[in-house]
Amino acid sequence: MSRRVLILAHTGREESLKAAWEACALLHASGLITVMQKSELGDMVRFFGRLDQPVEVLHDHVKLPDVELVMVLGGDGTILRAAELVREVDVPLLGVNLGHVGFLAESERADLAQTVEWIASRDYTVEERMTIDVQVWVKGQKIWHTWALNEAAIEKGNRERMLEVVTEVDERPLTSFGCDGVVLATPTGSTAYAFSAGGPVVWPEVEALLIVPISAHALFAKPLVVSPRSRLAVEILNRTDAQGVLWCDGRRSVDLPPGARVEVTRSATPVRLARTHQTPFSGRLVRKFELPIQGWRGPMPEAQTIHTGPVPVIRTLRQAASLPAPRHVGPETGLPALPDATIDPPADPTTVK
Repeated sequence: MSRRVLILAHTGREESLKAAWEACALLHASGLITVMQKSELGDMVRFFGRLDQPVEVLHDHVKLPDVELVMVLGGDGTILRAAELVREVDVPLLGVNLGHVGFLAESERADLAQTVEWIASRDYTVEERMTIDVQVWVKGQKIWHTWALNEAAIEKGNRERMLEVVTEVDERPLTSFGCDGVVLATPTGSTAYAFSAGGPVVWPEVEALLIVPISAHALFAKPLVVSPRSRLAVEILNRTDAQGVLWCDGRRSVDLPPGARVEVTRSATPVRLARTHQTPFSGRLVRKFELPIQGWRGPMPEAQTIHTGPVPVIRTLRQAASLPAPRHVGPETGLPALPDATIDPPADPTTVK
């Protein structure tokens, strides 16, 4: 059975076009069939003049469910665009970073040949990332319904006007404050917009939802981590006529008038990401953010291989009971007086006996 790999690239950049050209050649040499979208294939043909290997066109020659894997060449924005394409067909994404941080990407541009080898040998695993369901209500009517992999970000519509919002968890109000916005994020999105707003980094395997205020004017407006089963909501208050805007993954937006309500719950449809490395998430943080780790000494050896003596037991002495005050002795009591204590002077060290 033929194996097909869809290549998605940011063809508006020369570097992406060259990476897509190389990926097509490597996949063809490995016996895989390359698939591209018609518009991106046209950009490649116009840039290079011709292609040295056959490429099938998505929707013309092959349907998306028949693709084994999507190789995404670009930054996180390109991967988010690819997620929109494949989320409903259960096809995994494998990102090759051509951007700056590229936190969603699995490999770097220099590792493109090795990445194709891993794909050809099926040497990759697939993990599911939580997504969120987003609804917008205005005057009791649902005006918008979408989803997000990273976050739903509520922002002020005008630079000079602050938003007044009230947050809600599980259908109970939490707190109201003025702010520049509120980010409702997934664990995957904890290293994106929520991270920039001061939110915590959440490991991808942790099932949770995040609420992160942006520049809030309040004492209790801290980032919160709540249950993935919770229902989150943010309402734009009518205290002012400030307008808001909702962005989902930075790609889809809708205006929020005063009185608008944004509801977020966990979505039943995840996004599947292919992984070729078994690197712990902590290692990904260190590599992507170039964190300093000098001085790290590593974990201790296994306890059963260490031969030590018995653990000393330190006992605390019990405090002695207080003694009664001494009786006064002397001639008037009829008791013999105690002799006065005498203290010998210290010996002179210069005296020779």
